[in-house]
Amino acid sequence: MEKNVKNTSFLYKLLSLFSVVRGYNIMTLVIAQYLASIFIFSPEKSLRKVILDSNLFFIVLATVCVVASGYIINNFYDKERDLINRPVKSRIDNLVSQKTRLNIYFLLNFIGFLLAFLVSWKAALFFAVYIFLIWFYSHKLKHYPIIGWLSAAIVTILPFFAIFVYYKNFSEIIFIHAIFLFLLLLIRELVKTLENMNGDILTNHQSIPIKYGVPFTKWLSSGLSLLILIPIYILWQYPEIGWMKVYFLAALLFLPVFVLLLWNSSTTKRYIILHSLLKLLILVGIFSLIFIDTSLIVSRIL
Repeated sequence: MEKNVKNTSFLYKLLSLFSVVRGYNIMTLVIAQYLASIFIFSPEKSLRKVILDSNLFFIVLATVCVVASGYIINNFYDKERDLINRPVKSRIDNLVSQKTRLNIYFLLNFIGFLLAFLVSWKAALFFAVYIFLIWFYSHKLKHYPIIGWLSAAIVTILPFFAIFVYYKNFSEIIFIHAIFLFLLLLIRELVKTLENMNGDILTNHQSIPIKYGVPFTKWLSSGLSLLILIPIYILWQYPEIGWMKVYFLAALLFLPVFVLLLWNSSTTKRYIILHSLLKLLILVGIFSLIFIDTSLIVSRIL
């Protein structure tokens, strides 16, 4: 009986850690890195060669460790706001003690740095800087509305730069893809600030809607939704994106609807729905990478 209780307790703590490090986001990131490696960064290599590349595996694993540790330290600094904004998640997260979480934070950073060092000293340097930036964002930058908003999107997109640097692929289409994703992340971060306003007010956290107002935040989101049409138009001109054009067409149709819904939203529940829709758009975009230049997929498998 006592053994069953211990096993149950261990399982709960494991689920709690999964919640703290946002395991679902990390699994998505792993898939995104591999799909980007296969279809964007190394389109000339066979699928087998990319998937069995040990250096790529170490980079992806290092990313997993560092991003997971980033969620832990972010959770540490946001505990008061999360109690208000995400009470259920906070209760789950607190099944594992703060001390244990911080020990895991340092361990994951060390493992991530070590894995990167196995690839090269440049990769190790990149991840050392990335670790510092995540901590600096969580500890300091997020308290400045505009800087915190921009740095949140930068920290999110940086794992793809690890792959970018590894393959040394500096093509124009990759650059435009990066701009599209970055703008989409900026819009998502703005909606998150609207979603988290209750906790920000009660903890005196200066986010964009708190300092500059909700209408300003919505105008900024609308402006970015208009600006993102530029990379969509440019990418549409590339025959290499293949059937991914369908995704960009869907994004083109979604954005005006999103802006309309945004201006008609005023409750946390509605902002959560909009945030979920943006996350879904990003997720669909990740899996749409498989439709880039489909004529080459069979030959690359063979």
